Amino acid sequence: MQWFLAALKKYAVFSGRARRKEYWYFVLFYVLLLVALSIMDGSLGSRSGQGMLGTVFTLVMLVPSISVTVRRLHDTNRSGWWVLISLIPLIGGIILIVFAVQDSQPGNNRFGPNPKTKNEALEDDYRWGA
Repeated sequence: MQWFLAALKKYAVFSGRARRKEYWYFVLFYVLLLVALSIMDGSLGSRSGQGMLGTVFTLVMLVPSISVTVRRLHDTNRSGWWVLISLIPLIGGIILIVFAVQDSQPGNNRFGPNPKTKNEALEDDYRWGA
């Protein structure tokens, strides 16, 4: 959950890099919340595919989801403009998933320092209560 919240804190930050953990935890909690809201919409009597709660949630999460995707692309040393490939039906989404599962580019790249090395030290401090 901390990675989901970390992505939300960077609501409209399109610069820098996001490691795989931040991106995929964001996607996981996004989908879980969307499913829960869809169930609630269904229990409230919404007969269309996605009810009001799910629609509002999707619209609110549009900018954070694009920004975390752009930062993830930056981590693989790709321009954030690659996010537009998702507009190509089926193939674009598959290509974007392939990019998202790739490992971080080691060291610094044109988008900044590797977040993996910085966050591993922070996680160790968090784990051991420092």
